[in-house]
Order: sequence, then structure tokens, then C-alpha cells
Amino acid sequence: MKRIWSAAAVLLLAGCGVQPSGVVDGVEAPTGLAPGVTLYFVDANDELQPQQRDTGRLGTIAEAMSLLLLGPGHSAVYTGIAPISTPRVVVTTTTELIELTVPFTIDDVTPVGLDQIVCTALGVHVQGGGSKTTQVQVRFVQPTPESAERRTCPLIN
Repeated sequence: MKRIWSAAAVLLLAGCGVQPSGVVDGVEAPTGLAPGVTLYFVDANDELQPQQRDTGRLGTIAEAMSLLLLGPGHSAVYTGIAPISTPRVVVTTTTELIELTVPFTIDDVTPVGLDQIVCTALGVHVQGGGSKTTQVQVRFVQPTPESAERRTCPLIN
């Protein structure tokens, strides 16, 4: 009987002061699981439109850039990036900056085409759990003032 009272006392003391809490806000959960990657193309109104490519996984920023540079395929959207033979983009990522070295010049991309690149890179980064405040810098094969600019995606806030 003494053991039962001792166990009951321990249980009562262990629970003292513990109160249920309400919902606690925290940071957003990473969303790295994906059936594919979202690429950004341009619609008939010259506005960016997300288009998912079912790759079976999110993949890397470099893989998304290669898919983007291959073009929209057979769809109602188009690209503001001139066709290239080697769709290889070098990607360097830190917590604050995604640096992309693209295989073309500034003359090979329209302003909305540049947004396609930035939004696709940032979209993969955010979907993989990265910050929405990360900026993107696009470096061209011929250095230009635009290569130094740090950009954000107008569709990702």
C-alpha cells in the first residue's frame, strides 16, 4: 500500500505546474517534397506563369535551369530567353544569395526572360526550404552592369 501512495505522490508532483499550451507559431515548414519542379514561362499577356514539370522530385536549381532553358515545349506559353545549344547554368548558393552564371549574354534575354530565370531559381530554393528573402544574381558570359544586380521574383513574396 505504501508503494501505491508513493507512486501516486510521484505522479502528482511530476505533473505539477504543467499546463496545456495553445498553438505556438513557428517558422514555415520546408516544402521540399514535390512531384516536380515549377518553371516560369510567359503567357500571351507577357506575364509570368508557373508551369510544373513532373520530374518525380524537386531537383536542384541547376537542373531546373536546364529544363527552363530547354523551353516551354508544346504549350500555350513562351520564353523570353533565346534558344541555346548548351543549357548548363553554374549555381552557387549561400543563405543570402543564389548566383547563376548563364551561358549567354544580356542581349539573349528579355526583361521578362530574366524574371523567368530569377523566379525559377528562387522557387526551387524556397520549395526546398530556403528563405523567400534570398536574392538572385544572374551573371552573363559577357560582364554587364546587369550582372551585378541582385534580384527577387515579383511572384514570390
